[in-house]
Amino acid sequence: MLNKLLANLMKILIQNAGAQIGHLILETGGELRIEASGEVDSDRLTVLQSLPLDSRLPTALINYVLRTKETVVLNEATREGNFTNDPYIKQHKTKSLLCAPLLDRGQLTGIVYLENNLTTGAFTPNRLEVLQLLSGQAAISIENARLYQTLDDKVKERTAQLAKANQEISTLNELLKAENLRMRAELEVTKQLQQMILPKPEELSSVEGLEIAGFMEPADEVGGDYYDVLHQDGRVKIGIGDVTGHGLESGVLMLMTQTAVRTLQESNQTDPVQFLDILNRTIYRNVQRINPYRNLTLALLDYAEGTLSVSGQHEEIIIVRSGGELERLDTRHLGFPIGLEEEIADFISSEQVHLNAGDVVVLYTDGITEAFNMERQQYGLERLCEVVRRNCSRPAEGIKEAIVEDVRRHIGEQKVFDDLTLVVLKQK
Repeated sequence: MLNKLLANLMKILIQNAGAQIGHLILETGGELRIEASGEVDSDRLTVLQSLPLDSRLPTALINYVLRTKETVVLNEATREGNFTNDPYIKQHKTKSLLCAPLLDRGQLTGIVYLENNLTTGAFTPNRLEVLQLLSGQAAISIENARLYQTLDDKVKERTAQLAKANQEISTLNELLKAENLRMRAELEVTKQLQQMILPKPEELSSVEGLEIAGFMEPADEVGGDYYDVLHQDGRVKIGIGDVTGHGLESGVLMLMTQTAVRTLQESNQTDPVQFLDILNRTIYRNVQRINPYRNLTLALLDYAEGTLSVSGQHEEIIIVRSGGELERLDTRHLGFPIGLEEEIADFISSEQVHLNAGDVVVLYTDGITEAFNMERQQYGLERLCEVVRRNCSRPAEGIKEAIVEDVRRHIGEQKVFDDLTLVVLKQK
């Protein structure tokens, strides 16, 4: 009875929390032991193995939850919180992490540990709320199941309680499924909005002197990738950015950014420092309303007569000259993340890139370079640079297609966890 219950609990917790892996830790013989483990990509669940914690999990974090009986949620465990130096977290480069006590009438009966190393901020407040309800029922179920196994004289009484607890877990699970369906519909609308505001092919082809090809493919969850090409009165502004995290909040922030950039362009704001400063203050105040932990990297390029003026902080910009020479422009010194601080004017500067006929410029988001294959290997910037260099003689559209095909070949059957966004520019 107990092994089946632990397996069901582990499966429900992992599936509905957005976790990759999960462990259920129970007190056995006076010490904490791992009694159930599972992975989202595998149907295999191991139960009642009674493994010691040692280096298998972040023991400092487990002991903290054991002592305080408080839930710990870390959106990026290697960079935030009090456990960044834990050997397990440092070794595994842990991203999203959730560790919660299982309490039955105020008494600790166990600890649930969940982890997602593919994305930050995986354990959202909505998911945490439902997990807390599930954890409460799990604590009761585990305690009842243990009593059922060890105390024959309480079998009938505890069986009824166990059945009730399992029914409540099933009911909560069904409610969560319904909530997930509702959220999926909302996210699908946001995805469609993201696609609707992308520049049309006729807009890209109308830019004199420059071939432009753009590509954005949303991940399974709504992301916050942004790119745009605005052409007005002979001025061309090209933007690319990436909002931290995933979900509805990130998608909405991306839409706000696109609107703000277009508004400033329409108002004839040409100074790059003032442009990004006003944009940042606008986005910052909205971010404080939505989620103060959200921000975005954003690079803006102004094009005129073979010259790009680059400002703002984002990924490196790849430049391949017509002869095949490769250059990389680091944008870290050209700006500051948007929405992170209210005043960023002192951090903004610009750099000029002069283009000759046949020169290629590639902009991208980290969904490209950090794309995983089935062996958990990232695509990487070096491979992207090499694909651009090998195909630099092709038109911008051909270069884009070569990159997208190579990235998809690398990903294979792996699930896509981040938006794939790409902009290719080629001087005519």
